[in-house]
Amino acid sequence: MTQPANPSPPAPGPAADAASVRDATDRLLAAVAQLDDATAVKPSLLPGWTRGHVLAHLARNADALLNVLAARPMYASGDVRDADIERDAHRSAADHYEDLRDTALRLDGAFAAQSEAAWERTVEMRNGVTDLANSLPFRRWIEIELHHVDLGIGYGLDDLPGAFIERELDNMARRFLGHPGVPLTLVLRSEYGGTWYTGAPEGTGSGSLVVAGSPTALVGWLTGRSTGSGLAAPEPLPVLPSL
Repeated sequence: MTQPANPSPPAPGPAADAASVRDATDRLLAAVAQLDDATAVKPSLLPGWTRGHVLAHLARNADALLNVLAARPMYASGDVRDADIERDAHRSAADHYEDLRDTALRLDGAFAAQSEAAWERTVEMRNGVTDLANSLPFRRWIEIELHHVDLGIGYGLDDLPGAFIERELDNMARRFLGHPGVPLTLVLRSEYGGTWYTGAPEGTGSGSLVVAGSPTALVGWLTGRSTGSGLAAPEPLPVLPSL
């Protein structure tokens, strides 16, 4: 149950993911360039966060990934992370744009500087989580795409690139596999073909539930960006743990 029933092709690698990050960042920056100060302080789609909070988080996340690549703590602490976002959330739209652009350029340069051997080293994320360095470009791609949606400025789930949706569906199925907050075995079925298993491993949970729909609708639900609109299931969908 640790593999999807229909596995996706192998990931293209960190250099290709870094290129996808650049493309996603360019789309985001083009949208942010259209914001004015009044629009930037309006609520985002994330509870308790304005658009400014989302943009500040994205800029500080780029700095945090630079720390990871340099073998420094990702954030000094959770409190410092939150304080930095709150500090920067209330700036002008122009300041948000410049910060996001400049931090993205620095991170892209750091990605480009990694050798093949460097990509294969183990790095430490938040809360003691470890991963290979080659996962960082895809992690950044996730941040850019989903938080672009969270801004609520016209970029929705249906605008997410197909290649991203495929990767993120795989990623989220793996993320919730064996998660204590998902007591059911969830059988995710794409209307275009493909089945993924997540939640409780088969035979260990409180039952199973087949959830069917488009890959985009599945990703929207799994990432908390929708309540399950467009999905079909024989009973109400469970509330998934927050990310």
